[in-house]
Amino acid sequence: MPCVAIGASGTSFHATLRPSRWRKDDEGKQWMCRNIKPLFNFDPPATDAEIHDAALQFVRKLSGTNKPSKRNEAAFEHAVSSIARCAQELLNSLETSQPPRDREEVAAKARARAADRFA
Repeated sequence: MPCVAIGASGTSFHATLRPSRWRKDDEGKQWMCRNIKPLFNFDPPATDAEIHDAALQFVRKLSGTNKPSKRNEAAFEHAVSSIARCAQELLNSLETSQPPRDREEVAAKARARAADRFA
C-alpha cells in the first residue's frame, strides 16, 4: 500500500511502504523509515557493521528491492559500499557539544515506546 511523504520543500514523493513504517515530525510531515537508525553521538561509537547495515537499508529503499537480481548485484553492492564509506566519513566529521548518548538507555526507551504502541 503506497503512501505519500512530504519533504521539507513541500514537494511530495511516493514510497511503496506501509504508512506505519514512516515517522512523523512535530508538524505531522512523514519522514524516514524506522529501520534506519541514527548512528551519531553514541557511546560506544557506531560499528562498521552498523554503518554497513544502514547503507544496505538505504540502498534497499532506493532500489525498491531487498535482494538484487544477478544482473544488478554488482551495482547494488557497489552502492552499499560507497554509501557506507560516505556515512563513515560523515560520522567522523560531525561535531557536537552534547555528551554521547548511552546505547542501552536509547534502546530501553525504544522498547518502551514499542510496548506502548503495540500493547
